[in-house]
Amino acid sequence: MSSWFVKKRQQKTAVEEKTVRVPEGLWIKCEACKELIYRKELVNTHNVCPKCGYHFRIGVDERLENLMDDGWTPLFGNLRSADPLGFVAMKSYKDQLKKLDEAGQTEDAVVVVEGTLSGHPVVSAIMNFDFLAASMGSVVGEKLRLGAERALEKQCAYLIVSCSGGARMQEGTLSLMQMAKVSAALAKLDKAGLPYLSILTDPTTGGVSASYAMLGDLNIAEPKALIGFAGPRVIEQTIKQSLPEGFQRSEFLQAHGMVDKVVNRDHLKDFIAACLAWMMPTPRD
Repeated sequence: MSSWFVKKRQQKTAVEEKTVRVPEGLWIKCEACKELIYRKELVNTHNVCPKCGYHFRIGVDERLENLMDDGWTPLFGNLRSADPLGFVAMKSYKDQLKKLDEAGQTEDAVVVVEGTLSGHPVVSAIMNFDFLAASMGSVVGEKLRLGAERALEKQCAYLIVSCSGGARMQEGTLSLMQMAKVSAALAKLDKAGLPYLSILTDPTTGGVSASYAMLGDLNIAEPKALIGFAGPRVIEQTIKQSLPEGFQRSEFLQAHGMVDKVVNRDHLKDFIAACLAWMMPTPRD
């Protein structure tokens, strides 16, 4: 081997030895501006990109921490999905549920709690995208109905934070029935004069958007959240036309009267509290 190759190999080895390997998971790429963000920096911004304002999807625990005061109580945690149709496709529905349960996902696709938000008594339902894309099955519908009943019993406001791919295909028509069931429960709140606030996050689609997600006394969305029934690509393929820029995003829906307000995540709790102060009696000490 020539001395030139030996020298090049030695130089390459020296460079590799000096290379500092960055541990995985320290950085994350923003899906909007494509900039690299130090993951710990997102903790201080409620998982909002500090460069472009893109709202990353967050889990149930963080959502509850952002919205609720300390001391909330979980409700209806004993309900579990069954496999009424014996559904089998590429994966068995029963096996999917078993794996989720083993992974600690025991609350199905929605978590319902009662507590206070800036001192205002509320019942809150937070959809969990990590559970089958927060699809709406029988348990989701039942927990949302029970949440509305609890708000009626407590004479307090009801909040639902939607983040869902739509109705759960593994339960067929039983999933679609939840649209009517939850809507009927929300009608009872309306009749009693109790506010229902719908918080729309990315994504809110399918049967969820076609029912309770758009029935709020106030429909409040996070910036640039995808909100709609069918996806933009499906619509374009169906109508054979290009869609307007920003179609099915929060700001577009607000401009066309389907969303009342687009609110940044770090201001969301204060905005809801201000709404409740106007819609409900002053909270007791």
